Amino acid sequence: MDSIDIVGIGNALVDQEFEVTDQFLQQHKIEKGMMTLIEDVEQERLIKELSRRGELKKQSGGGSAANSLVGFSQFGGKAFYCCKVADDQAGKFYCEDLEQIGITTNTGNQKHEGKTGRCLVMVTPDAERTMRTYLGITADLSTAELDEEAIARAEYLYIEGYLVTSPVAREAIARAKEVARANGTKIAMTCSDPAMVKYFRDGIDEILSGGVDVMFCNQEEAAILTGTDDVQAALQQLQRHAGLVAITLGKDGALLGDGTRQVAVPGIPVKAIDTNGAGDMFAGAMMFGLIRNYSLAACGLLASHASAEVVASFGPRLSLDQQQQLLIKLQHAPEFS
Repeated sequence: MDSIDIVGIGNALVDQEFEVTDQFLQQHKIEKGMMTLIEDVEQERLIKELSRRGELKKQSGGGSAANSLVGFSQFGGKAFYCCKVADDQAGKFYCEDLEQIGITTNTGNQKHEGKTGRCLVMVTPDAERTMRTYLGITADLSTAELDEEAIARAEYLYIEGYLVTSPVAREAIARAKEVARANGTKIAMTCSDPAMVKYFRDGIDEILSGGVDVMFCNQEEAAILTGTDDVQAALQQLQRHAGLVAITLGKDGALLGDGTRQVAVPGIPVKAIDTNGAGDMFAGAMMFGLIRNYSLAACGLLASHASAEVVASFGPRLSLDQQQQLLIKLQHAPEFS
């Protein structure tokens, strides 16, 4: 097996993205800015309504961890993804989509019956993303989907917060952490969405139990976790659980801390079109910087620029050329010297 920088574990979801109005969300009693789990029948009804109102803007193999691994891989990292898909058209699309980018998956021998998960991403004119997700077969992601050899050989295990909605996935997380710690593999995690922290706090606490090496969250998630809106105070509290904490602040950049120093990462001014995937790209870019031993300031600068470019277009990804050009553009910045 080739060398692996990161093994990710997360939900395998085909993302479908639509433009909507705030009135549409209100009409359908959809909580703005949150990810909510729904059943297949409700999702199919919503798809029909969305399709009637406008065209599908983007479709890609997604999920929080997968989006981060795409960004990480296109910068030049080596990634492996543990996930679960069904033996259906969406599952085939998902695997082929990631493999074309160079991400190795555990799905080669999967022939599961059922439906591959799908996430409907609704983007309002203010660029906010709201999601309705039918997990499908990924709700049953378990220890059977873990590649323990890959985890043992990787430099990092990367855990997606969305998994905490599933009891069997939480067992998989616990086992993956156990393998990682036994083999010196560092552990990184992302909260993924405020709803996970708000409604599944016990699961997030389980991921953080025993500590992690890297933690990603946004300002809202940090506030819920710590009970304070003071981002500096929140950072200090979260560092009790993580060696390195990154709190993203939207257009205002991010605040990073590793216990010895804090780095305020400036925001990059752009016209926001779609915030879907911005946090995932931030994490993927920063993990690439960590793997390449960039300074903390350089990691933050790369992540801030990459996430800003994602916000300036539809969808959670950039092209390979966009990411490579970004690396070239930043290599002469003072933070990289």
